[in-house]
Amino acid sequence: MKERFCLIFIFLFFFTGSVWTQPIIVGAERAELYQDLIRNKRIGLVVNHTSRAFDGHLVDYLISRDVNIVKIFAPEHGFRGVEDAGKHIQDTRDERTGIPIISLYGSNRKPEREQLRDVDLVIFDIQDVGVRFYTYISTMHYMMEACAENNIEMIVFDRPNPNGDYVSGPVLREGNKSFVGMHPIPVVHGMTVGELAKMINGEKWLAGEQPCRLHVITVENYQHQYRYSLPVNPSPNLPNDLSIRLYPSLCLFEGTMMSVGRGTDFPFQVVGFPDRSLGNFEFTPKGKSGAANPKYEGQKCYGKDFRKLERVPQFTIRYVIELYNRSGRDENFFTPYFNNLAGNDELVEQIKAGLTEEEIRISWIEELNRYKNIRKKYLLYPDFE
Repeated sequence: MKERFCLIFIFLFFFTGSVWTQPIIVGAERAELYQDLIRNKRIGLVVNHTSRAFDGHLVDYLISRDVNIVKIFAPEHGFRGVEDAGKHIQDTRDERTGIPIISLYGSNRKPEREQLRDVDLVIFDIQDVGVRFYTYISTMHYMMEACAENNIEMIVFDRPNPNGDYVSGPVLREGNKSFVGMHPIPVVHGMTVGELAKMINGEKWLAGEQPCRLHVITVENYQHQYRYSLPVNPSPNLPNDLSIRLYPSLCLFEGTMMSVGRGTDFPFQVVGFPDRSLGNFEFTPKGKSGAANPKYEGQKCYGKDFRKLERVPQFTIRYVIELYNRSGRDENFFTPYFNNLAGNDELVEQIKAGLTEEEIRISWIEELNRYKNIRKKYLLYPDFE
């Protein structure tokens, strides 16, 4: 049975348990919309293990349709999606097809002119999770920039956003740009990659403000108010819907002394530290595929287990505040990386000053409202509001 009918469940956000029965058809499966754009072109693909079409990988599907794929560009975690977070990946070849694979998480994160010399058109098709610091959208930005500079067309095969039913969090400030945050958008941006690509173009966020020649192949039957269950894990440490839904909130702990469960069977579903005062729940990280050298490997960590939450909250900072206070407001609790994830230098100071989550949220309102007004211009699907 075609993949679009398998493991994909759409739930109405406002009516818990109600199932949306119309099948989601991702951009990759709508060949009738892009076949004329790619005909007789030398194609470069920005893809990984999530780039699925029907019953197989997009590479195999396009080859079966006699598409001339000359190069594959791979993001963080690699073409197969199994490498550790942050691990630099070397260029290689696909063993099955012999197509060269250029790593965009190795010696360079933006394709060089020579790497695009034999490419007429680039296709981006990677499943995102709708969070600013998830690096697939940074890879998309750099590819758009390279295409703009080399006058190459780019097509985004769109996919649903599993955190696309709301917008929340601090908006990234100019001085806090990094590969885990390149755009002035909130932590949870409420856009698909296709919509975000249009925003990057329209708001002139590419270097030199030169737009990319962009096409977006939309998803059929998708609306932002629906909750989407991914048919493929987007990266090694987001193994299920719960981890994906908690990721916006728990990833902030990557900028603290805490472990988020890398090296366990439940990453981004627990938080802990080797100190009993942090909580009653305990776990011991161990090296494994996708987490070869996890934080506190072999040490028993104590903290919180989120796997039995009755209701998973939208983005929240209350867990960070709670565990910071439990730590005795340890001066080593936060690392400099926290500001990269938060997108500003204020959040850590607000937490240290003892502000409540409600007080901190008030400080986000003006920038969030400004972002929401910009966002409306680029939406391709009915919104949740």
